[in-house]
Amino acid sequence: MAVITTDYVNSTRQDRSSRADVVRLGFVPLTDCAPLVVAREFGLFARHGLTVSLSRELGWATVRNKLAHGELDAAHAPCGLPFALRLGLGCPATDCVASLVINLNGNGITLSAGLAHDGVHDLTTLSEFIRLHRRTRRLVFGVVSLHSTHAWLLRSWLVSGGINPEEDVHLVVVPPPQMASHMAAGNLDGFCVGEPWNSVAISRRVGWCAALSSKLSPGHPEKVLALRGSFAESGDRPMRLTAALLEACMLCADPAHRERILQLLSRREYLGIPVSLIAPALTERFPRGNRRVEQVPDLLVFHRDKSNDPSAEKAGWIIRNIFEASIRNRITPLELGRVFRSDIFFSAQESLLSRPCHET
Repeated sequence: MAVITTDYVNSTRQDRSSRADVVRLGFVPLTDCAPLVVAREFGLFARHGLTVSLSRELGWATVRNKLAHGELDAAHAPCGLPFALRLGLGCPATDCVASLVINLNGNGITLSAGLAHDGVHDLTTLSEFIRLHRRTRRLVFGVVSLHSTHAWLLRSWLVSGGINPEEDVHLVVVPPPQMASHMAAGNLDGFCVGEPWNSVAISRRVGWCAALSSKLSPGHPEKVLALRGSFAESGDRPMRLTAALLEACMLCADPAHRERILQLLSRREYLGIPVSLIAPALTERFPRGNRRVEQVPDLLVFHRDKSNDPSAEKAGWIIRNIFEASIRNRITPLELGRVFRSDIFFSAQESLLSRPCHET
């Protein structure tokens, strides 16, 4: 029979305590996860007194489920996810808040090279193609989540061209890293996704970019720092995590750090793709396919003025645009401030003002 000693019990308690102190932070491999990578690799988490375990996830459904079941404390997440979790959309209802807007913009709508071969080169010709082939072929478009800016952007873009997104095309949910592969396999005729996965499809010559979110809806909130409700109430750790990532957002916005950040993002444990495919979103020089290269200001914004504040105004924008009326009616104006927590953000901002600037 095994003998359990006092030393063993004490060491086990210490192990459990140390594990409890680790913040489990999830992310999906996208260019806009850069602040999480920077906070880790530049030592910002440690500087703010945090031990953080970064967990790379395949897609947003996995992030949602892990937050719901307590396998993650926090995550890089689409701006609609805290509301979806709170309302129990596709998962058990789970208290979730956002303490930071990580970035604005950053998404693109890519159409397949096959459509280009069939004469589709803009929204007008796409509409004509759908009208001509209405009875024989229904195009399939990928989105990363049904409750995201991606779904709203794609639907709005299609509607502006006279295309009914509910009847004329078929929308399916696909994890961001799989978009280009599914397009190459002929499973998708188009998709809306964040960088670098538009650039990946373009580089493989399986797709071309038809529109960018920075032009379709300039300054739209995109990813947030989502905190599980229980973690959000765990002392000052949520504030310190928010402060570390806000500082990282500032560094990501500084061109002086661009090359180092690109090299970090390209590593296998983060995006795992060449720097050349990540660079367009940060350099704002975007190859859209078909030999077109365009300079795109504000393609991806990590920090500017009040961009990182999870304000009630941003929360209201998300509710109005991303969620259908039956869901919108379940969110009261008071609830907006309970989900988008400017109080945590401002405490984090104040803590940064009291610290010396980070040296890199």
